[in-house]
Amino acid sequence: MARPKEHDERTAAALLAGAERTIEADGLGALSLRELARGAGTTTRAVYSLFGSKDGLVGALGYRAFELLQSGLEALPGTGDPQDDVVEAALMFRRFALEHPALFSIGIQLTEPSLWPRFSAKAGEARGALNRHFEPLAAAGRLGGRSAPEAALQFHALCEGLAALELRRGPKLSDPEGFWRQAVHALVTGFATG
Repeated sequence: MARPKEHDERTAAALLAGAERTIEADGLGALSLRELARGAGTTTRAVYSLFGSKDGLVGALGYRAFELLQSGLEALPGTGDPQDDVVEAALMFRRFALEHPALFSIGIQLTEPSLWPRFSAKAGEARGALNRHFEPLAAAGRLGGRSAPEAALQFHALCEGLAALELRRGPKLSDPEGFWRQAVHALVTGFATG
């Protein structure tokens, strides 16, 4: 008879949620496996059993970031206008960044190259979901000779910058969502002209 799993998906979810809260509040450097395990009602053995290491845990957070982005992109209803669909994708990215700033910092802005392989495949899947939002614009000749992946990368750069600015409490905007709409609309309109 097989031995029952000591640490299950519920424990993994509690550890990931606790790690996300800690990183959001105090930064990645404040993440202590002992404190994290205690907060989740378990031991550090659970972290090692489920994630292998602290890097494995942080990699799982990066994976979660792209999992949320992919599912968010795939759940967007079409508006009937591919340009408006891209604007809605940007607003979904904004919601993700505001609701999960720790995941944004790990998945999108992480500068530790050794962690990237832990979630690069999921990032590729999310990138594919984003590229699909640009395919109708490419088919209509509205990307100015860019491929859908090239336009999606430029879109991503704009969204990452806007999110970083908003998260660090940059210039006070009376209508931040409207600002995002205008910026992305200008980008996509510009694609068609050049």
